[in-house]
Amino acid sequence: MAASADFRRVVWPLAVAETLLWAGFYYMFPALLAVWEKEFPWSKVEIVGAMTVSLLISAMLAPVAGRIIDHGHGRTQFVAASFLGALGLAYLSTVTELWEFYLAWGVLGVAMAGCLYEPCFAILTRVMGDKNRQAITVVTLVAGFAGTVCFPTVHTLEAIIGWRNVVLVFAGLAVFICIPLLMYALAHHGPEKQIPHEEAETADTGDLSQITRSWTFWLLGMSYAMMALAHFAIISHMLPLLAERGVGDEAAILAASLIGPMQVAGRLCVIAVQRHVTSTPPITAVSLIAMALASAALLGSKSVPGLLVVFVLFQGAGNGVMSITRPVIVAELLGRRRYGVIAGMLATSYIGFTALSPGLAGLVWLVAGYDGVLIMTMSAGVLGAVMLMAAAAASSRRAAARGDNRDP
Repeated sequence: MAASADFRRVVWPLAVAETLLWAGFYYMFPALLAVWEKEFPWSKVEIVGAMTVSLLISAMLAPVAGRIIDHGHGRTQFVAASFLGALGLAYLSTVTELWEFYLAWGVLGVAMAGCLYEPCFAILTRVMGDKNRQAITVVTLVAGFAGTVCFPTVHTLEAIIGWRNVVLVFAGLAVFICIPLLMYALAHHGPEKQIPHEEAETADTGDLSQITRSWTFWLLGMSYAMMALAHFAIISHMLPLLAERGVGDEAAILAASLIGPMQVAGRLCVIAVQRHVTSTPPITAVSLIAMALASAALLGSKSVPGLLVVFVLFQGAGNGVMSITRPVIVAELLGRRRYGVIAGMLATSYIGFTALSPGLAGLVWLVAGYDGVLIMTMSAGVLGAVMLMAAAAASSRRAAARGDNRDP
């Protein structure tokens, strides 16, 4: 009964809030990229650079956000970050100069560090105890529709009221819907759940510096970087990328909107198979390979248009799986003690490459077009899978060594 109350009071409100916050603070950028290219006299690289700056700021602040949550101030952080993001959107609706555009997205970068998935997962890991995997699954299942909410909503409203008013609408959603939900959810959760004694004994979390020097930590960080590159280099350029491949505007909007449902489909598959798979890294490695195949499918879609369906399915499902398993892998391989700061440090790698991906894709586009971008993301998916399994192997060797050391 207590677990059911936790889900009703904490998890479901967070799930709805995360959906709207992701739609307004992140997906707003790719949804309006083509509009901004037409309205402003700035190059694609200059525009995308604003998102790069935004996410770099978010990456740098991720460990700080995790530490704040570890100290029990998650509610204050979430509410403040959401309000700051709403202010950033309100300012974005007024910009006319490039520096103003960058300033608005810089403010949104600070907000994202405090209220999107990474801090949400840290809170759920702290307060839900052994139910954290189920809680993260629920939040990501619901929030997987953020892109589905954002792309068609922005596309429709932009034609009616203009993009500046659309941005204000999402600022209003953050203030009048998300903040009340966050205040309710984070006011009712109980104290931090105790880590099981067995995990406390075996988790390599006693010395933070020991963790950050381990092969597991660094291989995991590099794998997370490849995860971000494989997804966000495509998503941030999705509409112009599809246009270059001869996909019409309406079909491109539909494809972008279907990424969200496919993420949900991937998460449902995880729910179906996780009871039969005791280790999370293999599931995530398969999802990375699926994303590599998605890039390959999109690469061939000029010749075989039907491959666009394969791209949407594999790209969405692969990223959907990763959004569930990524925070679970941290706890599985590195333990739950000091989870906020450890996850925040690894998030620096993931969010950092999320930040670099749009700009890097833009630079590759200048040299090799979007075919070059797709070759890059395909390689990132394969490399990320290899690094992830190497991290899992390193963790197993370390666990075996600890066991050997305890033997007489």
